[in-house]
Order: sequence, then structure tokens, then C-alpha cells
Amino acid sequence: MSKINPKIDLVFKKIFGTEENKDLLKSLINSVLPENQKITTITIKNPYNEIDFIGDRLSVVDIKATDDKDRWYNIELQIREQSYFGRRSLFYWSELYGGQLFETDSFDKLNKTISINLLDFRYFPDDRYVRRYCLKDFDTNETYPEMDYIDMYYVELKKFDGELQHIKNALDRWITFLNKAGEFEKDKLPKELSAPEINRAMETLERINLNKKEREYYEERKKFLRDEYAADKTVEEKIKLEKNFENAQNGILAGFSNEIIKAITKLSDEQIDKLRNEINYK
Repeated sequence: MSKINPKIDLVFKKIFGTEENKDLLKSLINSVLPENQKITTITIKNPYNEIDFIGDRLSVVDIKATDDKDRWYNIELQIREQSYFGRRSLFYWSELYGGQLFETDSFDKLNKTISINLLDFRYFPDDRYVRRYCLKDFDTNETYPEMDYIDMYYVELKKFDGELQHIKNALDRWITFLNKAGEFEKDKLPKELSAPEINRAMETLERINLNKKEREYYEERKKFLRDEYAADKTVEEKIKLEKNFENAQNGILAGFSNEIIKAITKLSDEQIDKLRNEINYK
């Protein structure tokens, strides 16, 4: 059983961003793409390099690749929640798309660019955990060859409930691997996860050996994410408490009893009575 978290950027790229594991990257990409767009070969443009991580505590997983149809891919796993992630993902898509041209190149050198964003947080308001955006005619819903150069995929890992019986396809298996790899052993995978690519990923994860610098980065990254999570929870709880006091105050002014206010706000009798005294004093 591996204790290494595959969502930590360094580990993620060791699993999917190395030449020896590019078949795993191909499987991950194909699990997202529609059936008529599956790829047969992949070339990693920025394979794992220890130097990319050491000393950069804020690095983000970013794997760039091309396929046999000359399409470009940007695969990113984003752990930290970002309010403007949609704009950010469009920005990085545009960099990869525009970056294909040199100064003297004509526009016919541009190839379709596909962005696959794996989000370890809830970003969209509904419960769908995978979605695709592309350019279409507003009135007819048609796509045109000259405009079919952008696909944006968003996979929200936390929205998949993780129940094994709900695994239906390869993408569900990859999501479960990323979310719960530490709960399984490569030789005792449940049948719902049993697939050659998942077996290979588990083997890769369990045999990963981090050198001293990589281990330092890995631990620092985990600490950074824990600290950020704790800070976010503190702010969240503070906002929630302030909202509860605001609701309690409104309830007091409306003449509600302590019992009703407690049921709504979860505040104690002491907190509500103190608030009543402050309101009466005013």
C-alpha cells in the first residue's frame, strides 16, 4: 500500500510525465476524449525533470504533449481552489496554442490544442464531474473545421462519490486512483479498478523512490497544502459564524425565541442572550 499521494505535483508527473510511462498518459487522455478522437501515440514535450520542482514550492502540474494527429495537449492537476480558474485555464490554453508559431510561420502551422484540467475542488455549481467546452455556432450548434481548434475539458475529482459500484468507465477508474490510491494495494485491487493501466499506475506509485531533494519538496508541498487548507477552513468558519450572528440578530429583532434561533444558527443560549443584551443596550 502506497503512502505517497499521486495528486502531489511531483508524484503526478513522475507517474504520467515520463517517457517510460507515456502509455499511462495516453490512457488518461483517452479516458477524457470522446470515442472518435482517441489517440494511438503520444509524445511528451516536457518530461519530468527534478530541477523543475526543487525550490519551487508553488509549481503546478503541467504536462504538455502531442499526438499522432499533431494535436497539442496540456494536462494539469490543480489542487488549490481558484476563483478565476476558468480564465486562467483559457490563458494557458492560448499560450500553448499561440506558442506553436515562430515569427515567420503562417497560421496554417497552428494545430488543435486540447486542455485537460483535473480539479481537486468543486468549481462549477452543478453535480456533473466532467464537461467539455468548444467553439460552436450559436444558432445551429454546429462546429466548423476552421474554428475547431479548441477543446477545454474540466474534471472535478471531488464530485465523483468514490463508490466502487459507481465506476462505469476508464475516467472513473482514473479519478478513483487519484482520489484513493492510498487505500489499495496493487495485488489486491477490487475488480472495479482492475485494468492494466491502473495496475501499472499502482505499481509505479508503489516503487517510486524520492531522493533527498525530491522528498524535501514533497513534504514541503504537503505542508503548504495543509496550511493553505487550514487557513481556508479558518476563514470559512469565521464567515459562517458571522452569518450565524447576523441571522440571530435578525431573529431577535423579529421576536423569535431562543429555541428557534438556536435551530437556525446553532448558536448557544449564552451567545444568543449576550446578543440580546447588546441589542437592548443599544
